[in-house]
Amino acid sequence: VQLQASGGGLAQAGGSLRLSCAASGRTSSIYVMGWFRQAPGKERDFVAAISWGGVPKYADSVKGRFTISRDNAKNTVYLQMNSLKPEDTAVYYCAAARRSFLHIVPGEYDYWGQGTLVTVSS
Repeated sequence: VQLQASGGGLAQAGGSLRLSCAASGRTSSIYVMGWFRQAPGKERDFVAAISWGGVPKYADSVKGRFTISRDNAKNTVYLQMNSLKPEDTAVYYCAAARRSFLHIVPGEYDYWGQGTLVTVSS
């Protein structure tokens, strides 16, 4: 499985960005898709995940501001980011897991895309 993320860029505080991640290859093995982020000098943190059936899970830091969704026909997961804050600045990674549980630990995910940089200016 290959994951291709896109949509990062520069936004002002309070603005919005939408990330996309398209999966290809043996996509039938994927159940959960998610997003993580990593700021410079920090660990990779969970942002959001969504099950094949559309059940979402969010980190407390993004609840009410970010929305994760997926289009199973297109094997694509999206992350709509609203009310962005400077502390949202990070490299965002999409990930996919063969397991059905909405894990928040990076080690539970089997496939990773390349990162896409999100920069939020104050």
